[in-house]
Amino acid sequence: MEQSDHLKSLSPAELRLLIRKEDPRIKTTSGLADGYQQSNVIILPNHLADDFDDFCRKNPAPLPLLYRSQPGETSCLPLAKHVDIRTDVSQYCVYEEGRMVKTVSSLQSYSAQTRIGSEQPAERLARWSDMVCFYQGCSFGTEGKLKKAGVPVRNVEQGTNVSMFRTAVPCSPAGVFSCPLVVTMGPVPAAMLDAAVEITHLNRLAHGAPVHIGDPALLGIQDVSSPDYGDRVELQPGDVTVFWACGVTAVEAILSSKPPLAFSHSPGCMLLTDVPDSAPSIPVGGVDPSACDQDPELIPLSFLVSHNPLLYSLASKRAVAKIRQLETIIGDDPGQRGIRALFVQDELLRSCLALSHSSSVAITTGFPTHFMHSPPDETDGPPGAIAMATMLLSLGKQVTMVTDRRAVDMNQAIIDEAARNGVLKSAVPLVTFEESGPDSALHFLCHHGDPSKPRYDHLVAIERSGRATDGNYYNMRGVNIKHLVDPIDNLFIAAKEIPGIITTGIGDGGNELGMGKVKEKVESLMPKGSLIACDVPADFAITAGVSNWGGYAVACGLYLLHTCPSHQRYLKKGLELTTPQEQLQDWTANLPSVDKEESILATLVNFGIRSGKTGNLAMEVDGLTFHPTHSDIITRLLEVTRGSTPA
Repeated sequence: MEQSDHLKSLSPAELRLLIRKEDPRIKTTSGLADGYQQSNVIILPNHLADDFDDFCRKNPAPLPLLYRSQPGETSCLPLAKHVDIRTDVSQYCVYEEGRMVKTVSSLQSYSAQTRIGSEQPAERLARWSDMVCFYQGCSFGTEGKLKKAGVPVRNVEQGTNVSMFRTAVPCSPAGVFSCPLVVTMGPVPAAMLDAAVEITHLNRLAHGAPVHIGDPALLGIQDVSSPDYGDRVELQPGDVTVFWACGVTAVEAILSSKPPLAFSHSPGCMLLTDVPDSAPSIPVGGVDPSACDQDPELIPLSFLVSHNPLLYSLASKRAVAKIRQLETIIGDDPGQRGIRALFVQDELLRSCLALSHSSSVAITTGFPTHFMHSPPDETDGPPGAIAMATMLLSLGKQVTMVTDRRAVDMNQAIIDEAARNGVLKSAVPLVTFEESGPDSALHFLCHHGDPSKPRYDHLVAIERSGRATDGNYYNMRGVNIKHLVDPIDNLFIAAKEIPGIITTGIGDGGNELGMGKVKEKVESLMPKGSLIACDVPADFAITAGVSNWGGYAVACGLYLLHTCPSHQRYLKKGLELTTPQEQLQDWTANLPSVDKEESILATLVNFGIRSGKTGNLAMEVDGLTFHPTHSDIITRLLEVTRGSTPA
C-alpha cells in the first residue's frame, strides 16, 4: 500500500498524532480523515474576540463558527479529544501587525511571553493566555460524501491543494473586521451539479451549498488558473466552475484588521476533528441549529439562467414547486385559444431566477390591435407590466418602461395614475426607442455604445406586438399594424450579442415579442400561425392564457424566490442572511391583488383602452370579464404565493 493510501485509512486521532510528530508525509489535509469534519483555525488576542465572533455570525457561509475557546485554552473537547491546538495542525501562519511573517509547524514557542517583532518596545508583549481560538467548518469535510456520490473532487484526483480566490464581494463588517469574501473553486460536471449542491447544502458546518456557479468574472475573479491561495486545479471537459465560501476569508480579515499578533492554519492544513461529516450540529459551539435545517424541501436545485456569461442559480425544492404551480395556473385557457400547445416547462422559473439576479430591468408592452380606434391599444399588457415593475422596485431593482412614440403621453398618464393609486410602488422612467442608424440599439442598451457596459441586464416584453418573418407586425386576425409599432424588437435582437443582457417574452398567442422562441409551434398550431408568428426570440418565453397573468406570475415568482432561504443565501453569497421584517412586509404589500388589478384596469378603460378580443370598452381583458375570470386567477396565484414560508 502506498503511503498516501495508508494515510487515508487512518482515523482523525491517528492523523493528529502524526501531525504532532511533524510527519513529512502530511502536507495538506485534503483527502484525509474521510467521513469526518475538518476545521479552520483562527487565533486572536482576547480584545478582538467579540468583534471576530460578531464577524463570523454576520458571514456564516465563509465563517461557520463551530467553537470559540476560552482565553489560553489549548484543547477543544466539543470537536476532538486529546487535541493541543498548538501542535495538531500541520502548518500555521504567524501574523504581526497584519503581515504574515512566517509559517511554522508548531506554536509551542508562543506559549510563553513573546515579543512581537524585534523592533517593538519591550512593553508590547503577548501571552498565549490572552489568545482566543476560533474553530470554523471547512469544505474538506464534504469531500468523502461527494466522492461516494460519484461527484469528482478534482483537486484530490490531481493531488493538489484546493484553489482559493479573493473575490470582489465584500463581507459584512463587524468592529475592526472588514475584508473581501474568499471562495474555493471546485470543478463539477454539469450533470452532477444538483448532487454536489445537495450534499454540500446538507453540511452547513462545512460552508454549505455553493455561493456561485458559473463565470468566475461575476465574482471579480479574472483567471481561475492563478489562485490567490492553494494550487491550480485543472478543469475537465464538461466541468462547470463551482464556488463555495471559504474559511480563508478569516485570513483576509486578519490582514485587513492588523492585530499585533495572530495565528491561523495555513490554507489547506486543517485541524482534523472527531465529528462525523453527517453531524447536523456541534454539541457546543457557535453554529445556530436552525442553520443546519435538514428539511428536504429546502434542498436547493440548480438551474442554468444565462449562457453569456455562464450563470446558474439555486432555489429550494419548495420554491421551485410553487413557481411550477403558478405556471400551471396561468396556463388556463378559458378563451379556448389553444395556447397550451406553446407551453415550455420552467420558462417562468428561469425568467424569475434571472430577474432575481438582475439590477436594472427594461419592460415594454403595447399591442395596437384596434387599429381603427384611438388609442389602438388593448387592456392586456399594461397591468402585467406594472405588476412586475412594482415587485421589482420593491426588491431594489431599477425599472424603466419602454413604449412607442405615439403612446408616450398615454403611458405616462397611466404610470402616474398607477403610482397615485398605490398600484405602482413609485413612478418609473418612460422612454422610447427610435431606429436612427445601425448602432442605435447598441447605444440604447449600453452606456456610450460599449457592450461591456450594459445599461440594462434584463429586457421584458409582455403582450408586445412582435415582428413576423416578413418584417411586418400582425394582430391575431392577420391585419398588418406595422405603422403603429416602433422597432423595439431590435433591442431584443441586439441583446443576443451583448454579454449580460437576458430577455423574457410573455405572450398568449405567439405573435408577441419574444415568442419567436416557440415560432415553429406557433406556425403549425395557431390560427394564421405561418403569417403572424413572431420571428424574434427571447431567452425565456412565458406562455399564459392571458398575458397579464404571466406578469402577475412573474411578480409572485420573484416574491417566492426572495422568501426562499436557499435562493436568498445564494444571492447574498452566504453573507448577512437576515431579512428585516419591514422588508418582508414591503414585498408582501407589492404583490398583485384583486383590488389593485381592478383599479389599473379601470384606469385603462378611462383612457379609452379596449378589450383585445372584443374591442369592448369595458372591465374585461381578451373578452373575459374581470370578475370572475381574472379575479379568480389572481386569487389562485396569491393562495400559492402567500402560502410560502418566509425566510
